[in-house]
Amino acid sequence: MKINCVFCSKDPRICPIHAPKFYGNVKEIKEIREFSSVSPPSVFIGSKLKYPSVNIGVLSPPEKIEEAWLLDSPNYWAKNEFDINEIVSLRKNLINSRKTNSAKALNDSYVELLQEIGMSVKPVDINVELNKSVKMSLSLDNIATARGPSAELKKINVNENIRIHSKVDKVVSDSDLKAVTALEYLYKSGFNEQQLSQLLSIGVLGIKDNRRLVPTRLSITATDDILGKKLLKDVRDYKEIENYRIYFNGYLGNYYLIMFIPNNFSYELFETYLQGFMKNFNFQSTTDYESYFGRKNYALQTAGGYYSVKLAILEELSKIKRKASVITLRFITPAYTMPLGVFVTREAARKSLNSEYREFNNIEEMLEYAKVLIYSKFKFKIDEILKKSKLLNDIKTQKRISNYF
Repeated sequence: MKINCVFCSKDPRICPIHAPKFYGNVKEIKEIREFSSVSPPSVFIGSKLKYPSVNIGVLSPPEKIEEAWLLDSPNYWAKNEFDINEIVSLRKNLINSRKTNSAKALNDSYVELLQEIGMSVKPVDINVELNKSVKMSLSLDNIATARGPSAELKKINVNENIRIHSKVDKVVSDSDLKAVTALEYLYKSGFNEQQLSQLLSIGVLGIKDNRRLVPTRLSITATDDILGKKLLKDVRDYKEIENYRIYFNGYLGNYYLIMFIPNNFSYELFETYLQGFMKNFNFQSTTDYESYFGRKNYALQTAGGYYSVKLAILEELSKIKRKASVITLRFITPAYTMPLGVFVTREAARKSLNSEYREFNNIEEMLEYAKVLIYSKFKFKIDEILKKSKLLNDIKTQKRISNYF
């Protein structure tokens, strides 16, 4: 659906060009003490304080704008090929108006108000009053989406009745329903991971006595992990994929080569940072892995990207109703000039899996094609990466029933 730019009537991606003129200069934003705005709706729970103390704030631009939802829509940005500058321009003027609260104090009137904003089905018209001047910054993170300035909140008012989706209201009202079950139900009902992680973060899901505010960074990865585990339960029972497959594509300078191997589900991710793209360069590679039996510990080396990419892979396997062992190679090029959040890895992997794939009769043909493809794209040899692959080693050494017939 074509929409107008949030700042003018042109294509939305032209909006960042006009944003500075719309908002005025940095000094004007810094001196703001009170403003009327529209939140996308977005609520952010900070993780820098000693838990259970958290900063909970509402994100909103310093002026009322139309189509405010576009300021916090990673799925839309990816689908419409927004680039880094366009995304940063949309995010850099979102003021995080925040207060410090205990993660357990859910009966606080301020927390309750922000919970309602976080559950809204559409952008929320608000008035914001600040205690101090706006602290100008651009917060960049490998997990959470980029954020703009922050300020200490004095008062916030909502200027309209907030409408909450009936299915969200259903799971929030059920104080005996586990958070995992609530997320699975809403995901199946069509809610995306962005919406679900916010609901988990603002403490409205789960058994009543267990509800807490969850830092946004943690809720994003937790949501990817929970949804992935749900899909995996079904994927384990599917038939193995018939042939070997390679998918390749990317987004914002992040490229994914994803290899499907006929076998039970197991998963391995390598992340390689390329310097001096298309020249002589050094590389740095990190990896995490899980066998058929899964993993018990957090994926420390590849962190949130491990779970977001795993979710994208399991979505594809669920769609084709097949299971496979999956080796994934991520290549981070210099074109990815700044971290924008884990949505980048999730959407880049989805773009790869939505692209046309190549099929092979055996693993040797597949690996040889992978080597040629990556060298042609990046002048980079993946031999050393493949030698370190635990998943490939498992496949080469494991005995299967078919070996005896």
